[in-house]
Amino acid sequence: MTGWDRFADSFFNARVMAQYLPKIIEGFWLTVVLALCIIAAGLALGLLLALLRAFGIRPLNWLIIFVVDLFRALPPLVIIVLLFFGLPNAGVELSGFVSAWLALTLVLMAFSEEIFWAGITSVPKGQWEAARSTGLGFVQTLTNVVLPQALRITIPPLTNRTIAITKGTALASVVAVPDILGAANAGVSFSFNPSPLTLGAIAYLVLFLPVVVLGRWIETRFAWKR
Repeated sequence: MTGWDRFADSFFNARVMAQYLPKIIEGFWLTVVLALCIIAAGLALGLLLALLRAFGIRPLNWLIIFVVDLFRALPPLVIIVLLFFGLPNAGVELSGFVSAWLALTLVLMAFSEEIFWAGITSVPKGQWEAARSTGLGFVQTLTNVVLPQALRITIPPLTNRTIAITKGTALASVVAVPDILGAANAGVSFSFNPSPLTLGAIAYLVLFLPVVVLGRWIETRFAWKR
């Protein structure tokens, strides 16, 4: 058997790949669900914190800044492990899926809050003053005048950050979530052959390559024209 034959038998074994393909497909859809949950919750919470921060209540702002900096500093894997293995000691037990979802949501929340806040503060002060001069209140000015401009500014960096965070769903395999990587690792353990990892890599390409292409289009579409 040549070196190429050994390589093909190890990473492209048709029998093993056919055997574990159904599990990889199940893991694919679980990864999609997890990623969508992370995006929905993380962006919503990040926007909420940025809007609360715009009110300028100092004690609240200090708390928001502390929480945001905390979850920006902690690696996502550390947060997942702390939630899954640490909280049971406090009487709170979370499933692997919930632990991964909550951890990555908190990380996305922290980064998206900073992006939303940067967008809000980048809107010229004259926009605030012009809106207030027409009789609009603070909340109306924020939601109807400032926020639409801020959202357009934040779309490109927010798209990149969202893609980066959702690719972290692979970390869920550490807490026994049968996502793509979890299913692939299980297949390797039972078959003693790394071909399921090849299937997992293909599944990640099928999932995230269109997302990356879409992200590039969004960046171009919403970029400010100079």
